[in-house]
Parts: sequence; structure tokens; C-alpha cells
Amino acid sequence: MWGDLDSLRIVFYPRYYEWIDACGHLFFEDLGLRLGDLWKERSILFGLVETSCRYLRPGRYHEEIEIVTSIQEIRSKTVLLRHVIQRAGSGEIMVEGSENRVCLDCSDPESFFAIRIPEDIERVLRQAMAQDSPGDSRPDGVS
Repeated sequence: MWGDLDSLRIVFYPRYYEWIDACGHLFFEDLGLRLGDLWKERSILFGLVETSCRYLRPGRYHEEIEIVTSIQEIRSKTVLLRHVIQRAGSGEIMVEGSENRVCLDCSDPESFFAIRIPEDIERVLRQAMAQDSPGDSRPDGVS
């Protein structure tokens, strides 16, 4: 939209970070891992510890885009999400982004700390990662 553009009439770069963050939350939700519920019911959050974007082509006013999110890597305490922002229809990649999220015990909000990803959650994440692996018939990730 017009408010998402900078003075050159291309997408203002912080907007990509907003969209990536939203898609990260939607990705977890699509897997049945509602981040708000995990916090409320289990005192677990997946906090953002690192994010990046690589800009390949500018986004312009009224262009339709799609964001494809997938799991790039799972470690004992972290999950690395990959986000590809592309033009709808052509699939031309505009931005490649990533989020590194750490599993946190937030039972005491004044003193939260990183914990190993619980087995049940790790199993869901690994299953999603396996479904996005080469040779799978469905599109890469969740849009």
C-alpha cells in the first residue's frame, strides 16, 4: 500500500521485517503451535534472536506478493525460519529473509532463559521440515 513505500516509491525496508515476523507467527500457527497458547499454557515463547533480509528486487505499489516460509534448520534450542518474498504469479524472488528463534522458558518474565525445544514441539517442527524437503510434491513452505 502507499504507506508502505519510501520516497523512491518502493517498499520501505522495515515493512519486510514486519511481514516476515507476521509470517513466522502464522507458520507456527499453521503447524498447530499457537505461540500465544504456548506462552499461556506452558510458559514457552520462541523469541527472536536474529533476523536478516537480502533485497534482490524492489517491491512497488499495488504489486501482489506471496511469502513462502519454511524451516531451514532445527537445533536443540533454536529454529531457523527461511522466508522468500516473491511476486505472485511469476514467482520472481524479491527478498530472502530469515529469523532465528530461540525456545524460552518465560515462567518468570523477569528472568527468562533458553531451553531445549520440548520433544512434542520438536517433533512437529521436524515433520514440517521433512515435508518441505526435496522430492516432496507440495510447494516449499507455507504461504
